[in-house]
Amino acid sequence: MCGLAGIVLSHPGRPDEGTLLAMRDAQRHRGPDQAGVFVADGVGLGHRRLSIIDLAHGRQPMVDEAAGLALIYNGELYNFPSLKTELEALGVVFTSHSDTEVLLRAWQQWGEDCLSRLVGMFAFAVWDVRAQRIFMARDQIGIKPLHYGFTGAGDLVFASELKGVLAHPQVDRTLDPQALEDYLALGYVPDPKSIYRSVRKLPPGHWLSWRAGEAQPTVRQYWDVSFDRTSDETADGAIAKLRALLDDAVKSQMVSDVPLGAFLSGGVDSSAVVASMSRASAQPVRTCSIGFDHDGFDETVYARQVAQHLHTQHFERRVGSDDYALLDTLAAIHDEPFSDSSALPTYRVCELARTQVTVALSGDGGDENFAGYRRYRMHAWESSLRARLPLGLRKPLFGLLGKLYPKADWAPRPLRAKTTLQALARDDVEAYFHTVSTTSAAMRQRLYSTRFKQELKGYSALEVFRAHAEKAPTRHPLSLAQYLDMKTWLPGDILTKVDRASMAHSLEVRVPLLDHRLVDWASTLPPALKLKGGTGKYILKKALEADLPHDVLYRTKMGFSVPLAAWLRGPLAQRVREALLGGAVARSGYFEPSVLEQLLREHASGRADHSATLWKLLMLDAFLRHTQQGISDKAKVDA
Repeated sequence: MCGLAGIVLSHPGRPDEGTLLAMRDAQRHRGPDQAGVFVADGVGLGHRRLSIIDLAHGRQPMVDEAAGLALIYNGELYNFPSLKTELEALGVVFTSHSDTEVLLRAWQQWGEDCLSRLVGMFAFAVWDVRAQRIFMARDQIGIKPLHYGFTGAGDLVFASELKGVLAHPQVDRTLDPQALEDYLALGYVPDPKSIYRSVRKLPPGHWLSWRAGEAQPTVRQYWDVSFDRTSDETADGAIAKLRALLDDAVKSQMVSDVPLGAFLSGGVDSSAVVASMSRASAQPVRTCSIGFDHDGFDETVYARQVAQHLHTQHFERRVGSDDYALLDTLAAIHDEPFSDSSALPTYRVCELARTQVTVALSGDGGDENFAGYRRYRMHAWESSLRARLPLGLRKPLFGLLGKLYPKADWAPRPLRAKTTLQALARDDVEAYFHTVSTTSAAMRQRLYSTRFKQELKGYSALEVFRAHAEKAPTRHPLSLAQYLDMKTWLPGDILTKVDRASMAHSLEVRVPLLDHRLVDWASTLPPALKLKGGTGKYILKKALEADLPHDVLYRTKMGFSVPLAAWLRGPLAQRVREALLGGAVARSGYFEPSVLEQLLREHASGRADHSATLWKLLMLDAFLRHTQQGISDKAKVDA
């Protein structure tokens, strides 16, 4: 993996090399092995490299003066050998064995059309000297990040991470109120927004082009998951095809010139990847797992069972349930508010893996591809009920019942009907948004100060889901929920979490279940092959029965999480109280102090579980403190 940085001027001249180096080296963790820079009229490109393939070559920026091209690239092209063969047949001569040169020649040969040929995870930028134009692209799924924005002088700046963009002193740091509303609803800032008004994220499956003199960059989508339901695949046919696609994706992602292993949680997805790796490898696969000293959150017994079954070389570490000391570290590596509490164990498993390997394969993507989340089952059931009654009847009836029914966080799950009643009063898109919003719209409205509501001007994070739903290629309730997750949750939360945690340790993580060819094929499967009789990931589990123990495949899903509610009533109680009543969150002016105090009181007493909202606010406080410290440190340097 690598870190990119670039400046494209809006006027004649050469970018300041010191600024470019600051942007590049703010991301040193992404590429500690090598560093390079290219500065010419109108452009500056910086690169930090984590060497994985062709360690002696592939230095970047890769410049071809004769062709008038300069490339910086973060990622891996898994099909680069076949692309290289195709290009050689066209007369292209190569001087290295790196996928970087293959990408440069593919761009030179086919231009933006090369994107349809790429299989991998990537973010790259190509400077065309003759056209004086920058072209940038991000992989189909959004595995690798790319941020960009404009300075006050009109120059385009970009980097892999926000910290790289923010290292440019002329990038405005005004927070985006809409992004903050998105964060409070979802726990992350979804693409294409960032927490700052002046910085955007290039969405997955998109490219961008810009040259000086153009008012705005051109941004276009080049790929989208199809959900083409013309497939009439039988269960047996789907099992055979799935195993072939998985084995092909895994085998192609095991190519590496440095030590390679895998994450193993003991769940279906990571076990599927390790089983496929074991079939492809003559040597035992190195696997890593993290456990907690809290039984309700510890899956190491299952990881150990899979490791023994597949004869892996297994490494395991247990961390204390007081591992919340990482809170400030997470704020620093994410650069914007991010509240997925599984970022803590993800950080630790990456830390463990890096002691053994430089590349690790993970099982991310299985739930989104094959409908593994419990919320999919609930959404499908609720949607079937909604279909039986018109919205004009459902909205007033269930809206009233949902309003009157008490919110019983303390009660057994079957008695917590308030959320279901509220969902029945909505359409499918709003209902699914309500399901994944860990802080409800009503709670957000109570929390926000009058000033902040005025800044929002009526905006709601629901608009993010509405916009994606309008472009969705499917209207089937289950498929639509999967599509919405692939546009929001997957790139905004899951892949962001893994990228930042792994890169913080200079570890490359690959995700075979998100090979875009497998993703697209899975989307065409009949929904009944994914969710059948209340069993999520039905076809994936059937495909793995020959490889894994039955109790691993069909046990209750636990998830990769931490005991938040207990932390916030115990060892974190004082810290969250200080943050909300006297810290950066309290001073921000975004929230009503009396409501913050009420949330703390209700959670501490056990009358309600506000852990998701309180954790978001605690992580927002850490972000604000980190941001303010950064601004303060810069002011000291400038002085």
